[in-house]
Amino acid sequence: MKNVRTIAVLCLSGAALLLFSCGQRREKNGQVIERHVLGQVNRFDTFIRDSLQPAIQNGRTGPAAVQRLFLRARLLYKRFEWAAEYFAGSTTLFVNGPPVQEVSVNGPLVQAFKPAGLQVIEGYLFPRYDTAGRSALLPLLQQLRSDCEAYRAYFTHIPIADWQIFDAAKAEMFRVLTLGITGFDNPLTLHSMDESAMALESLRAVLAFYTAPADTAGLLHRIGGAVAYLRQHPDFDAFDRAAFITRYGNPVSAGIVGLEQRLHIPRIRYNRLLRQETPTLFDSGAFNVNAYAPGPEYETTRQRIALGKKLFYDAALSGNGKRSCASCHQPDKAFTDGVVKNRDIDGQGFIRRNTPTLLNAALQPALFYDLRSPTLEAQVEDVMHNKTEMHGSLVRTAQRIRQDTAYRKLMEAAYPERRGTGVDTFEVMNALASYVRSLTRLNSRFDDYMRGDTLALSRREINGFNLFMGKAKCATCHYMPLFNGTLPPKYIYSDAEVIGVPADSSGTTLDADRGWYDVVGLDAFRHAFKTPTVRNAARTAPYMHNGVFSTLEEVMDFYNKGGGQGKGLRVDNQTLSPEALHLSDTETADIIAFMKSLDSR
Repeated sequence: MKNVRTIAVLCLSGAALLLFSCGQRREKNGQVIERHVLGQVNRFDTFIRDSLQPAIQNGRTGPAAVQRLFLRARLLYKRFEWAAEYFAGSTTLFVNGPPVQEVSVNGPLVQAFKPAGLQVIEGYLFPRYDTAGRSALLPLLQQLRSDCEAYRAYFTHIPIADWQIFDAAKAEMFRVLTLGITGFDNPLTLHSMDESAMALESLRAVLAFYTAPADTAGLLHRIGGAVAYLRQHPDFDAFDRAAFITRYGNPVSAGIVGLEQRLHIPRIRYNRLLRQETPTLFDSGAFNVNAYAPGPEYETTRQRIALGKKLFYDAALSGNGKRSCASCHQPDKAFTDGVVKNRDIDGQGFIRRNTPTLLNAALQPALFYDLRSPTLEAQVEDVMHNKTEMHGSLVRTAQRIRQDTAYRKLMEAAYPERRGTGVDTFEVMNALASYVRSLTRLNSRFDDYMRGDTLALSRREINGFNLFMGKAKCATCHYMPLFNGTLPPKYIYSDAEVIGVPADSSGTTLDADRGWYDVVGLDAFRHAFKTPTVRNAARTAPYMHNGVFSTLEEVMDFYNKGGGQGKGLRVDNQTLSPEALHLSDTETADIIAFMKSLDSR
């Protein structure tokens, strides 16, 4: 996810280089590469049909042999993953998506999809294959074959452009760094390095079509070095991810960008969180804070930030004139409030959930712990009108802005097109959202390290990062480099996880809050909550949606023991593995040290 495989890749690369150097480009590279992808899809399909499916169907093939066949199938998929993920993502979600129910929410319409694909099959075969599960496995294999038909239809009938191939290649490199080497794809087998090596070998073969012989010591050589490092260090727990990312991953993604620029390949630009032109995941400005804005006309400007900041600190926005946004989101506490749950607006009770940080809140496509708001603007509206939080009125706020000279000047500067036509409530929402978007801070010591400052992190912090990305499996939910639940590299979906958070410190009862279930109404998501960012976690205690844990040590202990289910609570739909992580006290301390290196400055 050898020898014959390596020879095949090298032959393909050689053919591509010969084609390029001779100048005999009778066909566009995209057409040749499409045929190459179709060939890999057919190999995957044929292997399932002729090898894996019969081995499971006959019931006589030994468990070890079936497991080996499955691992081979995963490697065959990795040979065209770069294209499958980029061009046919809706199909690929059911080929190599996580083994949990998928859901699509479009306004009031909620559609659920049963999990399928390689990761679901892995659960039947590992750690132990029970042949009694054959009846469930065979339909899953047949579905994979149907998905191959969908791939064939796409790559036969829809032409792909050169810029898309480069975009897809860079996205695959980013996928390897954020998901491939973390065990996201193979949580039970953990053959992450072998599979990642295969994925990069496929990129080397494809990019060779664009690389002249004189360039073989450049990008192709870098990819070859990355593959070699992965092959030489296959142990999942011991793999040095910090070294791999800085020495190989970042240079390869930057090399892809450099080659595309040298070839002057025209591209179509479109809006997304991770900017198309970014050389690495860690470049300053790599992430577009306006990606989830309601539209280009509502993107952040200096004037809108100024207006939003004034509104943010204005207690007149609340119903009783005593609470501002900053009352609960305090700058000196990383825009949290430091309490388990804040008082409600009347001071008689408490709001429903713990106050999350606003730092980097713009970098997620769904807001609140239950993911009920798709934009920061919608979140502003919800909080403003919430009877326990602000109990205010956007209409009244807009009216007050029209009557206040200072506010009116700020509004006219922020929205000049509205001059003389009054103030709309949406501009109030957008101004506050713009200020929150300005609170994006990807400037920690960790970021410095990944940008080349080798002295920015201590040995202990680097070890903690490697554990976070590997043995501790934190990065399979808190995805690097944002360390929240927004799934890379497309950053379209935001994860909700069921981890079994207890109601109080005794840990004997599951918290009654049903989370995302109250939004989508699906049993699979009962007690599911958004995966928040780990950035600034050292400054945002207490933790979880209900503030049940006071320290990072308590949080780590909870995960180390397998979440609520691992600690004996009944959480039948828990998505977090209930298996203990077996982290030592030293390893736990190292992970916490790493998390502290994520503090923004």
